[in-house]
Amino acid sequence: MTDFDEVIKMPINEPASGKKKSQIQEYVEYYGGAGVQHIAFNTKDIIKSVSVLRQRGVEFLDVPDSYYDNLRESLKASKVNVTESIKELQKLKILVDYDEKGYLLQIFTKPVEDRPTLFYEIIQRKNHQGFGAGNFKSLFEAIEQEQNKRGNL
Repeated sequence: MTDFDEVIKMPINEPASGKKKSQIQEYVEYYGGAGVQHIAFNTKDIIKSVSVLRQRGVEFLDVPDSYYDNLRESLKASKVNVTESIKELQKLKILVDYDEKGYLLQIFTKPVEDRPTLFYEIIQRKNHQGFGAGNFKSLFEAIEQEQNKRGNL
């Protein structure tokens, strides 16, 4: 959901049925119902922002190195030119999503409260207005790894 000018964007999710408890279902149970699961902060320099946040003790979700191997391969066949160093993005665990017009860089914190509810996203857009749909699978896998560590999967 978005406002007319697409300044405010709000993805709406619901739990999916399956063999395991989804991270959305875990959120609903711990939160006690529907609510805001994450808040995104736009930045003009995600590398600097994430570096400073890490220095201040903010914990981010882990991203496997294979994600960046796959990213390097897929970018070879793309017309998009990611100007940031993939090596630096990998070191900081920043995700990349792109289309024919541009790309975005994003990273997600671990839950910031004592319950696995609210987390933050840091995002930098380079001519890309999407939500990082190409990263949903990686994001959900990272969240599920944390969920498994809590014994809730």
